[in-house]
Amino acid sequence: MTGTDSKTVVNSWNEWDPLKHVIVGRADGCCIPPSEPASDPKIPADSDMLGMYGPRSDESVEKANAQLDNLAGILEAHGVRVDRPEPMDFSQAIATPDWEHGSMFGCQPPRDVILTLGSEMLEATMSYRSRWFEYLCYRPLLQRYYNEDPNMRHEAAPKPRLTNASYKEDYLSDDITIDERLELVASKDFVTTEEEPLFDAADCLRFGRDLVVQHGFTTNLKGADWLQRHFPDHRVHTVNFPGDPYPIHIDATFTPLRPGLIINNPDRRIADDCRGLFERNDWEIVDAARPAHNEPPALCYSSVWLSMNVLMIDEKTVCAEASEVHQLEQLDKFGFNVIPVPFRDAYPFGGGLHCATTDVYREGTCQDYFPKA
Repeated sequence: MTGTDSKTVVNSWNEWDPLKHVIVGRADGCCIPPSEPASDPKIPADSDMLGMYGPRSDESVEKANAQLDNLAGILEAHGVRVDRPEPMDFSQAIATPDWEHGSMFGCQPPRDVILTLGSEMLEATMSYRSRWFEYLCYRPLLQRYYNEDPNMRHEAAPKPRLTNASYKEDYLSDDITIDERLELVASKDFVTTEEEPLFDAADCLRFGRDLVVQHGFTTNLKGADWLQRHFPDHRVHTVNFPGDPYPIHIDATFTPLRPGLIINNPDRRIADDCRGLFERNDWEIVDAARPAHNEPPALCYSSVWLSMNVLMIDEKTVCAEASEVHQLEQLDKFGFNVIPVPFRDAYPFGGGLHCATTDVYREGTCQDYFPKA
């Protein structure tokens, strides 16, 4: 199913209203890009990613695509229309007048690139040079949605130059310890500077009138400010997670499941000065279950906490990774209809179930979930 059987309506205000139309990524052609200032701080000293670059193996791509196709089939079986991006030759070198880079990345995680809010689909700036052109994989879909939905707004945030001025020189030493990393994060000292607005869409969680945006390696304060100016009728709240030594994307750290309930990574609890918004409005923040795995799959950028990177089909139905038995059990105890989805073969290509999708349409309207803002 390619989504060509019906006209598009773009509408999505949060992470849990009934999902009816979604984009699911593809693994085709995915590469491990060469080193760059944005990605270097993300890779732990003991990671098998260190020094690796080049196309992913055909076998790994085939396994990842099988799980992505299976996810698409599960969603379609639940009445969700599924569209897919158009991969390109990610192995080709890319350049702007300011820099050159040896390859691109891929198009498994549309959540990183496209932020849907109401009838708008917004292309994020992207803070990695290797991902600067990734929006092109989604342009055919966004152009079709624009043609089919007279109310759809296709917007693009200002493309950043990503010169060396956008990154702190020599941000980390080779022998930095985890404790020293955590000290930097706690003091909000990140690799990105405030040279220009930077944000990845996966740093943004949608709560109706409110956007919760993580300030970290991939989104700076100027990026959050740009979002506030761009969405003047919304409230943008920047948050931090002092326990995360690699603060990149919020959706393996802080996951809203339904109105009033959020699971929070117990190793990366939300900063005390950011909790007030949720406490004043009687939202419960619960420690997420521990992952079932002690390490991520081979050649995977992400942490074991993709266990909590779940996809809500509606307020009662959730897709979670099939082998994450502790997370499945916790979701079941919360009263959800839990759909186990095998997905660890897709993790190395850009993340979990939430990462690998982005909303086009969820039933529902813009609500104020934080009246005591």
